[in-house]
Amino acid sequence: MKNRLPKIVLLILVLLGNYSLMGQQKNAHIVLGEIKDGSTQTTIPYATISVVNAATKQILSGTISNDAGTFSIKTTATDFYVEISFMGFKTKTIKDIDVKQSRINLGTVILEEDSEQLAAVEVRAEVSKTQFKLDRKVFNVGKDIASTGVSALEVLNNVPSVNVNIEGEVSLRGSGGVQILIDGKPSVLADDSSNALGTITADMIESIEVITNPSAKYDAEGTAGLLNIILKKEEKRGLNGSISLNTGTPDNHSVGVSLNRRTEKFNLFTQLGGGYRSMPRDNENSNLNKENDSKVESYGTNYRNESFFNFILGTDYHIDDYNVLTLSGNVAYEWEDQPSRTNYRSFDNDVLNSEWYRVENTQALNPKWQYEFNYKKEFKNNKEHTLLFSALGRFFGKDTDSDFNNATTFGTNDQDQLQETNTDFQQSDYTFKLDYTNPITDEYTIEAGSQYVINDVGNDYEVRDYNGTEFVADPELTNNFEYNQKVLAVYGTGAFEGNNWGLKLGLRVENTDLKTLLTNNNQENNQTYTDFFPSLHTSYKVTDDFSVQAGYSKRIYRPRLWDLNPFFSIRDNFNIRAGNPNLLPEYTNSFEVTGIYKIGKATMNSSVYHRYTTDVMERIAIFDDNVTTTTPFNIGTKNTTGVEVNGKYSPIKWLTFNGDFNWNYFSREGEYNAQNFDFDGDSWSSRVTSKIGFPEDIDLEITGNYRSSYKTVQGETSGFAFADIGLRKKILKGKAVINLAVRDLFASRISETIIDNDTTYQYSFGQRGRFFTLGFSYGFGKGEAMTYSGKRR
Repeated sequence: MKNRLPKIVLLILVLLGNYSLMGQQKNAHIVLGEIKDGSTQTTIPYATISVVNAATKQILSGTISNDAGTFSIKTTATDFYVEISFMGFKTKTIKDIDVKQSRINLGTVILEEDSEQLAAVEVRAEVSKTQFKLDRKVFNVGKDIASTGVSALEVLNNVPSVNVNIEGEVSLRGSGGVQILIDGKPSVLADDSSNALGTITADMIESIEVITNPSAKYDAEGTAGLLNIILKKEEKRGLNGSISLNTGTPDNHSVGVSLNRRTEKFNLFTQLGGGYRSMPRDNENSNLNKENDSKVESYGTNYRNESFFNFILGTDYHIDDYNVLTLSGNVAYEWEDQPSRTNYRSFDNDVLNSEWYRVENTQALNPKWQYEFNYKKEFKNNKEHTLLFSALGRFFGKDTDSDFNNATTFGTNDQDQLQETNTDFQQSDYTFKLDYTNPITDEYTIEAGSQYVINDVGNDYEVRDYNGTEFVADPELTNNFEYNQKVLAVYGTGAFEGNNWGLKLGLRVENTDLKTLLTNNNQENNQTYTDFFPSLHTSYKVTDDFSVQAGYSKRIYRPRLWDLNPFFSIRDNFNIRAGNPNLLPEYTNSFEVTGIYKIGKATMNSSVYHRYTTDVMERIAIFDDNVTTTTPFNIGTKNTTGVEVNGKYSPIKWLTFNGDFNWNYFSREGEYNAQNFDFDGDSWSSRVTSKIGFPEDIDLEITGNYRSSYKTVQGETSGFAFADIGLRKKILKGKAVINLAVRDLFASRISETIIDNDTTYQYSFGQRGRFFTLGFSYGFGKGEAMTYSGKRR
């Protein structure tokens, strides 16, 4: 009996406990509702909901709203009220609660903005700062920007040396062609063919790295520089998205939808768009034979009308805190129509002897696709200790049919003819990369990796002439050009970075295997070469606001497909462009010393540079029987020494200036076909952009550009000035944006070259003209409205 007593007591206690719990569950309440912003009527995720004891004022339980702004919370209290709070909004207290109901639905709870709290937050906010590292600048995004909810493009616009114009085009130190990475790897989110960066908000970004002189880790065929966006590693960021509608003249119409949803494990992104655009270009040419005083003039307008469709889908999968997989794809399709007319006049001794015109009607279908796979591993000892593998595939096709019709309008000549052309073009590119980074200590870091790139192209081209009864292929202008290039690269770098001084050495080795073939006549050009590309970077931080960087790198510029493709363009029979299958790459040794400093509200970069280039690729115009044929050749060497200055200055909060100035002196040495091409000269360019913020969220941007004239191997290219202007109005607290922009405001941006020698005079002129664009975009979730970009995709 004594042994059973403790068991009986325990059983009674358990039964009493269960009864008590059942009683508590029976009296439990479920409180639920939805939270919205009072001004925009958008839902508020991650707001704090607290159940508070009405007598003691103590918090009994709490939760946060989900991505959709809804919440549900349980409580067994009988005398309580609910408090709902979110940063930047006034706290909402709900006391009129019917505790007799087990399910209490508060419905839609409206939070109103607290202007005083926002001001206090702004005063206490952590300010964004720029750190000067060994071979890069790091812009750390502080709460002053992170709390604003703007897009990644707006964050980039706050980074020294970076400018984003009102149409969303990114430039670095005044130059385009910037490669943008996300977490050190390529991403369709950062592809310049989309506005998907608008779905990445400031509070997702930890820092942005600016690399103006890439080390041996990066392709030896570099761009203007690199921007690497480092994202924060937070569990949830919700749904971001934007819808845009755009129109313009000449025709430039599009509609697009972008979405980005972040969860604990996944980051899903997609974009869908389509539209129509027209790209007219006015051309004028004159070819004068001084020996017999004969001349042919031409002028006309070429059109490129294009309907397009684009779809992007991708995801980042965070396996755990240290491993991430990324898979993305992009499919696009374009339908081209190119109606063009060129008018000709022929003179002998300044006397008009004939006039005729050439009409072109071209139709083309352009399928495109791209896929990308990335795997990134971070090691537990250091988040900078990483392994990254990526595979990228691209395809571009072009099936083109053209009809040409010549007709005489004055005089007699033998120019009347009918021609047809057909092009079946296919290009596939594959890139495989492996990168390993290991910070051995706080001061020493090593990097190693490899890359393999395959470029495979086929261009089947046929020209058919009408002989009176049928079209017959012209064997001189018909062929199939095959182009295959493989580049295998390996690299290694080692770096020391102390508190004030650092040094980084690197070596990249690339083996290139290039094969071209004209299948109809079995004309081959095979090139295999191995190149070494060393790099050296050093920096010294004088103060927190002044740093000096110096760098050396060797670069390569390989001939592009159209540099090598020997097919003639017969759009204009008197001004022909053709490639050179025997063209070699050009090499550049680049030296640069840069001072980076901050003076008050201004940041400045001043650089002195020297570049020595061998096997320079130049386009040479050959004149024969009033026909100018322009073909690239390797001609000698080029020395270039220059000064570059760029800066950003905000004297007051609503006014910002961006400026770039580049001057260089060059000397050329070389000859072709016993003709000496030694000469020297200089050139300079400048750009100033002013951004003015007006009340009512109105921004005005004015950009002025000037490019000087400069000498070429055969003549001179004229200078020109042009201006762009843009106006932006934000509504609904930045959730919606209206853009109005005018590119080339005064229609002064031209391309004009002159070649004048003892036997010939050649003049060429081209102009795109003035473009007007109007865009509207609405952002939802935590995203900001996308900034419209009117450039070609």
